[in-house]
Amino acid sequence: MAIPALPRLAGGQRSDWLAVADALLDAARRHATPGHGRIVFPGAEGGYGAAVDGLEGFARVFLLAGFRIAGARGEGVDDLIAFFAEGVRTGVDPDAADRWVRMDEHAQAKVEAASLALALDLTREWIWDSLDAQTQERLVAYLAPVVGDATYPQTNWVWFRIVVQTFLRSVGGPWSADDIAADLARHDSFVRADGWLSDGDERAFDHYVGWALHVYPVLWPRMTGATDLVGDRTAGDVARLDRFLQDAVRLIGADGSPLLQGRSLIYRFAAAAPLWAGIIAEVPSTGAGRLLHAAGAVVDHFVTRGAPNADGILTLGWHGEWRSLAQSYSGPGSPYWAVKGLMGIALPADHPVWSAVDEPLPIAEADDLRAIPAAGWIVSGTRADGIVRVINHGTDKARPGTSTADSPLYARISYSTATAPLLDDLAWSDPLEQAVVLVDAAGRVTHRTALEPLGAIVHEGVGVAASASDVHLVDIAPTTHRHGAGLAGAAQSLGRMTVTSLVRGAWEVRIARLDHVAPGVDVDLLRVRMGGWALAGAAPVHATSTGAAEAHANGRVSGIRALTPEATSRVTIRRGASPLGDTAAIPVLTWDAVVGVRFAGLVTLAGASTAEAAETLLEIVGDEPVAVVTWPDGLSTRTPLTDSGAPRGAHRHSRARSGARHAIAKEQHA
Repeated sequence: MAIPALPRLAGGQRSDWLAVADALLDAARRHATPGHGRIVFPGAEGGYGAAVDGLEGFARVFLLAGFRIAGARGEGVDDLIAFFAEGVRTGVDPDAADRWVRMDEHAQAKVEAASLALALDLTREWIWDSLDAQTQERLVAYLAPVVGDATYPQTNWVWFRIVVQTFLRSVGGPWSADDIAADLARHDSFVRADGWLSDGDERAFDHYVGWALHVYPVLWPRMTGATDLVGDRTAGDVARLDRFLQDAVRLIGADGSPLLQGRSLIYRFAAAAPLWAGIIAEVPSTGAGRLLHAAGAVVDHFVTRGAPNADGILTLGWHGEWRSLAQSYSGPGSPYWAVKGLMGIALPADHPVWSAVDEPLPIAEADDLRAIPAAGWIVSGTRADGIVRVINHGTDKARPGTSTADSPLYARISYSTATAPLLDDLAWSDPLEQAVVLVDAAGRVTHRTALEPLGAIVHEGVGVAASASDVHLVDIAPTTHRHGAGLAGAAQSLGRMTVTSLVRGAWEVRIARLDHVAPGVDVDLLRVRMGGWALAGAAPVHATSTGAAEAHANGRVSGIRALTPEATSRVTIRRGASPLGDTAAIPVLTWDAVVGVRFAGLVTLAGASTAEAAETLLEIVGDEPVAVVTWPDGLSTRTPLTDSGAPRGAHRHSRARSGARHAIAKEQHA
């Protein structure tokens, strides 16, 4: 059964939001089991099995129903109330064939329990209060194992335990003040600068910062009986959210696309959730009209591009179905965390946001260049082509000191709203796009995780960020579970490399220096490889010339041009590796490796009609080096390379090549 065309939400009315939510709810309910205890969407089982898939489907769709029922104040939604009340009764019935998976049967139930608790709290007077005493007792018993459970991962999962125990407390069930205090303290340990948080001890800056670590602190205080648990936290939590949103609204492309970076991208328009959190919390720095428009633009981006599909289902993918985007544990119900992006429908029709003056996305008004030091990012958004780019020198989803393979979702040098990292099997072992690697004589390539962030700032109109790495080969160990982080294995160091990015508009001047090689490594057998943006489409057009390469697809251009001599150029084609198109084209430069020499390229991602073809010049001068860049638009800038925090002076612990090649590539001194 095909769904009707859905309305656009950016600049739309509350009724448009309800139409999208109702279409998702109607389609989902068609896939419920007879007792409504599970919702089993079409598709292959996830890594945790069909029973977990069915629980995920119910819990996540129930959360959307909770928003819908609460926003309607229970009026005109009797069918939803009856459907999910029956599902709750069945879910906790130990004899039901479609009962819920218990927490002692699978840990994923701890995640879904939070959605169940939030939905039950939102619909308390219409569902919980109507349940018979036996069902209420069974429900409390189902949720009670969270109390004292020390096995929760110390990440955004701490909020699952907080939310469930808050609900249990409100209905007279067991709870632990010590658990909640410990979980809140753990959350506070994630706090970084400027409203950003890391999802755990790893350098994990991704969409979970918004759709989990900023959303739950806004929803939790509004749960029944939470006031005395919250205490005086709210002002600090809201202040962090307020600051975060000043960056977050500038990470959305003109077409509404969120940044394609980090795990769980199959949650799609859940990226709108922190925008709604800002509306609910009434943050002062970004207007409700702008947050509402931005949230609508994000949802519209997917609704107009195949998500949901013709049957009204959110599949595993980005626009259409593309299973490789999902983590190994994801099942057909997993994408329904996307419903967090619709949580604004919990706000009733008389809420002021629905009459707020519409404000466009920031990228529709002006170019943007900013640093996000917590994540080690430089953000560059360009109004002319609507693309937002992130240059990454601080995020790799790893703890300092570890040596793993690079995750394509986290450890690439750049991400954007118009491109995706390659995600085929090869991408996990061979960093190509947006990577600087050493290639040995056998064709093996190095990884940079865990990197050493060296700072991210904006200096006189140029974004500057840098990182250093013990670049290493990894003999990847077999694994059946891929949760987004880089894969582990035996690592062999080849040396140390420092990479610096200078960013203006659509351009990045990328400078790589091999500081030294490891003992026993012959630098004469190594090459330096620098990859540009992976541009995907049905059939990208591409070309190479001396020291330059570029690809064109979908009205965009990805290019790379050598700014230091003796580079070879090519375009690498990868098929079936991107959720944005069948074929991805990646411009690549390669040099023979030399210790202590800076290799540089101009890396470009732009609209084809706005890309500049003019010559770009780079000169590095001085003992405390300054990069003098003449950019494609003719502007000349002088940027101290030490401003990013990069170390002063090159490490020359190994012999450099002699001869003309070394003399030509060596930086000039004024």
